[in-house]
Amino acid sequence: MNIYDAHLARNPANHVALSPVSFVERTAEVFGDMPAVIHGARRYSWAQVRERSARLAAALRALGVGPGDTVSTLLPNTPEMVEAHYAVPALGAVINTLNTRLDAPLLAWQMNHCEARVLLTDRELAPVAAKALAALREMGRELVVIDVCDSEYDGPGDRVGAHEYEALLASHAPLDHLDGPTDEWDAIAVSYTSGTTGDPKGVVTHHRGAYLNAVSNVVTWTMPQFSRYLWTLPMFHCNGWCFPWTVAMQAGVHVCLRKVEPIAILSAMRDHGVDHYCAAPIVHNGLISAVADRPELKDGIGAVRGMVAGAAPPAAMIEGMARMGFAITHVYGLTEVYGPAAVAVARPAWATADLGEQVRLNGRQGVRYALQEGMTVMDPETMTEVPADSQTMGEIMFRGNIVMKGYLKNPVATDKAFEGGWFHTGDLAVLEPDRYAKIKDRSKDIIISGGENISSIEVEDALYRHPAVMACAVVAQPHPKWGETPLAYVELRPGAQTTEAELIAHCRGLLAGYKVPKAVRFEPIPKTSTGKIQKFELRQRARSSSAIE
Repeated sequence: MNIYDAHLARNPANHVALSPVSFVERTAEVFGDMPAVIHGARRYSWAQVRERSARLAAALRALGVGPGDTVSTLLPNTPEMVEAHYAVPALGAVINTLNTRLDAPLLAWQMNHCEARVLLTDRELAPVAAKALAALREMGRELVVIDVCDSEYDGPGDRVGAHEYEALLASHAPLDHLDGPTDEWDAIAVSYTSGTTGDPKGVVTHHRGAYLNAVSNVVTWTMPQFSRYLWTLPMFHCNGWCFPWTVAMQAGVHVCLRKVEPIAILSAMRDHGVDHYCAAPIVHNGLISAVADRPELKDGIGAVRGMVAGAAPPAAMIEGMARMGFAITHVYGLTEVYGPAAVAVARPAWATADLGEQVRLNGRQGVRYALQEGMTVMDPETMTEVPADSQTMGEIMFRGNIVMKGYLKNPVATDKAFEGGWFHTGDLAVLEPDRYAKIKDRSKDIIISGGENISSIEVEDALYRHPAVMACAVVAQPHPKWGETPLAYVELRPGAQTTEAELIAHCRGLLAGYKVPKAVRFEPIPKTSTGKIQKFELRQRARSSSAIE
């Protein structure tokens, strides 16, 4: 023991586990009278949001939820989804935000895999929720279901649970304090992503990482206090890239939006003074098109910062957003690193470059977030960094506090992902002389369409269920609206006949709509001598572009 350790131990006065839950308590304490949530006709202050979250936490505790238990949500971007991100972690429980676009069997599989005890579900999603719950019962799992009857939804949808959200909150006194965990390594969330095998993997993240990534979001964006953040990015995506907690830290305003539509987005920006939002390229392009058709939609909108992830932003999008007065920041990441963990940091000198060069510079995956300890491009065989020559290919890897705990119930995949002491993304890239990473290809066959991950193998499995299909392969095809869409190459069985329309209809009966191939090509599929399909040749045919996972 050295002199700086003697009698200088950690104690409750000088060491507290990091958790983003603390942001909510501080903001309610300091800025409790300031606006926190805008949703249609509803308005909540930070004191009210803190109380509602504490009531939800008390209700969940009364329903038996405790440390290590999983609470699933099937919710759009509503105040209740924000509150769940504050209440569930305060109990030491784990939030599982389900993709509202998934079909019932996959929802059921995920809830069963993470052993969910409670489901919060929106009334609009009652039909798919009911089917998922029925499938869970067949698996021997019963959930406590809480129905959210959003004031901004007046369409069809029956209640499927024993509890109604607002009534449940009213029947429980709020907890005195939203506590974080005693150990910041405790799980805060489990989010499902598609792997190269097509099987979903449960990405387990921790309080420390969520805290640090929430702070990194502020640093990356120079996001000021009291920012007004519009929820165009689904909160079910990597917990909204940690922005539920970022907004709390900055005493900002959550401007909620049930439907992501250009006119609704622009109206919310104008009516509520929105200054920040995150979205996939398709959303940005939708705004450009809307304003091109109706320039008056831009009237009254001030300076807005947008964050984009996915495929490298096309020149037309950057130019179009600039004309609208929107500043775009390009980020890169994966679910395993809490969403964005790298950014194409814009240097002052870039502003004097011509548009083509700006597009090239902004289209790179960039450098690590401020609080991420490491990101580079390495040779996965030797685990040495590639030269920064814009030519030598390697794999993007991360290490640090903004990396997942691992994959739930999947030690083999976890060990493989962390080989050599780095997290392997599977994305192949080069290092440019300024040490910004640029993706050149993807080792994982994941297609990213409108910001949604699609496993090519899952789509291929659906195609193989058609009796006429002998061989198939699905790759990404560039699309001006969606960024990428699934393109299927198919070889038919001898003597069999089918059509593109028939195969697409067949897939539509087996897959969520966004996963269905948008085109089918009946062509010979290249294979190795052992019969392995050579997808890289098909990607060249399709001229598919690379994007983040």
